[in-house]
Amino acid sequence: MMKKIWLVVGFFWASIATAEVLHSTESGFEIKMSTSVSATPEQAYEQFLRVDEWWSPEHTWFGKAENLAINPVAGGCFCEVDGDQSVLHMTVSYVAPNREIRLQGGLGPLQQMGLHGVLTFKFIPVSDNETKIVQLYRVTGYDPHGLKALAPIVDEVQILQLNRLRALFSPTF
Repeated sequence: MMKKIWLVVGFFWASIATAEVLHSTESGFEIKMSTSVSATPEQAYEQFLRVDEWWSPEHTWFGKAENLAINPVAGGCFCEVDGDQSVLHMTVSYVAPNREIRLQGGLGPLQQMGLHGVLTFKFIPVSDNETKIVQLYRVTGYDPHGLKALAPIVDEVQILQLNRLRALFSPTF
C-alpha cells in the first residue's frame, strides 16, 4: 500500500523531472531526461534494478511488470518472461554498479522495426542523500517513414518510466 501512495505522490511531483529530445533526424534521435531522488546512488541503483516494481505494465509485451528483470552484468538480459513466452528487451553492455548501466536494443515497437538503441542510466550523487538519475536513449536505424516523428513518442514513454521509478522515493525539493 505504501508503494502505491508513493507512486501517487511521485506523479504529483513529476514536473520536477525533465525530459527533452536533444536531436532528431530521419535516421535517429537522442532523448535525455533526469530527475532527483531522496536516496544514495547505491539505493537508487538497487531500486532501478528492481524494474518489476516501477516499469509500467502497459509497456510490457505480456501486460505484467512483475515478469521483468534486469541481470546487471555485461551480456545480461533486460527480459520479460511469462510462462513459455519471453522477450529480450535489451542486452546489458556496460555496468559500473551504483554509477551507470547501459543497455542495447530496441524497446517495444522499435524492436520490431529493427532499430537499435543505447539506453544509459547514470546515478550521480548530489548530496549525502540525494541522487540525480540521468537517462539517455540514442536510437538509430532505417524506417521508410523516417524516425524523426518517433522521438517525441519515445520521449513520452520513457519519461513515464522515469517518473514511475522516481515515485518510489520521497520527493526532493
